[in-house]
Amino acid sequence: MKIFLVSMGCAKNSVDSEYLSGTLIAHGHEVVAELDAEASEHADVAIINTCGFIQDAVKENIDAILDLEELKNNGLVKKLIVAGCLVNRYESELRKELPSVDLFVRSEEWERVINFLNPAHNNLQNCERSVIALNKNFWTRYLKISEGCNTLCSYCAIPLIRGRLRSVPIEKIISEAKILCAAGARELCLVGQDLTVYGQDFSDGTNLQGLIRELQRELPDDAWLRLFYLHPNRVNERFIDFVMSCEKVLHYLDVPIQHIDPEILSLMNRPCEPGHIERIFRYIRECDEEFALRTTIMTGFNGETDEKFERLMDFLEEIRFDFAGTFAYSPEEGTLAAKLRKPARVGKKVSNFRANKLSELQSRISHERSELFLNHELRLLIEDIDHESGEIWGRTFRDAPEIDGMTCASGNISKLKPGDFVNVKILDCDGGDLFGEIV
Repeated sequence: MKIFLVSMGCAKNSVDSEYLSGTLIAHGHEVVAELDAEASEHADVAIINTCGFIQDAVKENIDAILDLEELKNNGLVKKLIVAGCLVNRYESELRKELPSVDLFVRSEEWERVINFLNPAHNNLQNCERSVIALNKNFWTRYLKISEGCNTLCSYCAIPLIRGRLRSVPIEKIISEAKILCAAGARELCLVGQDLTVYGQDFSDGTNLQGLIRELQRELPDDAWLRLFYLHPNRVNERFIDFVMSCEKVLHYLDVPIQHIDPEILSLMNRPCEPGHIERIFRYIRECDEEFALRTTIMTGFNGETDEKFERLMDFLEEIRFDFAGTFAYSPEEGTLAAKLRKPARVGKKVSNFRANKLSELQSRISHERSELFLNHELRLLIEDIDHESGEIWGRTFRDAPEIDGMTCASGNISKLKPGDFVNVKILDCDGGDLFGEIV
């Protein structure tokens, strides 16, 4: 059968979709990531792997399902399967509201998909993740090292959707990493709900540092490792020193702080030692001024006064993150924070105003951070080549895929291709983007 596969949401969901794709291919199906309605290109089945993390994502995913439903009504697809986090969270409601969907399956229930498509062969064969990236980017791949979460932040629905921590054994991660590198990956991005708790559900002392050591030992010399989603409470000076000592680990960390005020962090169930968050980021800046830092910040959580918000602004000004995602708090159904009545929740208008104010401040800081690299040479992983303009676009150590800046460079591009590394001298910048020439 020809399967039209749509993947929504985060990088972790993309990994799940590639496992689903590999499973489908192993059972003889053809997987496509695009359909051309104008060319009347048909598919036997459309599968959407959904995200249900926050209400904005829920709405976006429902709209995407309705679009696929329209394809089914127009005869471009015969069957429709809805899978993933949205089903985990709202299966009964979806069944009532979307009767035209032929099958609902929860995250990683790929055996049910195969049984539906191949009723005569109702046993799931063992298969590896598809080496074919759904977005056709073979050189940057995500490596999911765990699923679920035990931290239980009061605002977060992830434990409700994905359950408790389940770490992937090191041997499986190493095997998958080597397969991806053999297929062309130059950069592996380690993802999980929180990398710092990796291995805590094992009893043999497995931890994140041990995993990184094994990856350092087993991967090609020029491989990049990038770390996402590190809880600040479990990032300390020793861990930072370790990261800086690893030649394959990029000098880039994604550490979502959410806030800096101790009372708000306690209400979020993210309490930490007084001054800890400030101390670890100051330490990074002292060790390496050019180290790239990304964070996530939430405004408008219960109890956020003007004074506490101003303290958050001051913290951003001091630490000077390279990139920061800012968003207004939205209570999620089923979470503890959604039931919180005291202190009072900040109004939506004020929350959005503060999020925009933080975003404006971060835009200026991102530009000023970019200026540090003027006249520097940086190693660039090429993502795209424009032969007409003679330019390449790609990412340096400081740019995570899809969420951070990009670097554009001109020069002799005749022998270059996407996935190559090249050195670039930085001559200009605009916000988080850099511009230069090939060395």
